[in-house]
Parts: sequence; C-alpha cells; structure tokens
Amino acid sequence: MASGSMKGYFKQKKSGGGGRGISKTKQPSKKSPAFAAALGSDVVQPSTLSAHNLQDEEDDKNETVLRQFDMNMAYGPCLGMTRLARWERAQRLGLNPPKEIETLLIKGKVRPDCLWDGCV
Repeated sequence: MASGSMKGYFKQKKSGGGGRGISKTKQPSKKSPAFAAALGSDVVQPSTLSAHNLQDEEDDKNETVLRQFDMNMAYGPCLGMTRLARWERAQRLGLNPPKEIETLLIKGKVRPDCLWDGCV
C-alpha cells in the first residue's frame, strides 16, 4: 500500500488567475430579462391570456386524472372502447369506479379515448 494522501498525486490547478487574490464579481446586466413579467416587473399580461392559461391548467389536471383511470387495471382493460364505456362497464361489474371520472367524461371537454388508443 502506498502511504500519503491522494491530493499530492492528483494535483489540481485553478483556472483563470495567478494567485489567491480577490475574485472579480460579475457586473449585473442592464438588459431586461426575457421573462420580465415572471420576474416581478410592472408588465401585466392581458386578462384573456391569463384566463386561457387557467383553462389549460384545469384541462391538464382533468387529463391527468383520466390518465390515472386509464392506467388502473382494477377497472378492466381499456383498449377498443371509450373511457365512458369502460367506466360504465366497471360500474355494471360492481368495481366502483370514481364518480369524478364519469362527471368529467359527461361534460365532454376531455378526450373520450383512452391513453393507449392508437398506440397499440
């Protein structure tokens, strides 16, 4: 076994300077950031854009819940049938699917086909 520390064997050199002086600090950029509205500036988004983003978030949340339903094999296979047909079949078989899924599907603002439709 060799004695001593590994620091002597793997010498490291710091880049960009001669000694152990005071490091230079970066000057802040005077350019405004690309996402100024997100970083606390006075820029305000139009209300229609904000409302659209809220709707997208709601749709994403609904689609996530439905994807979890698609992936839950406790309610039977989902290929070859719509989500609503699968929910109704699970209800008939006494598997107690979530009522929230039926509500989302009846509203009609989500994809009726399962997550795997067209992939297999």
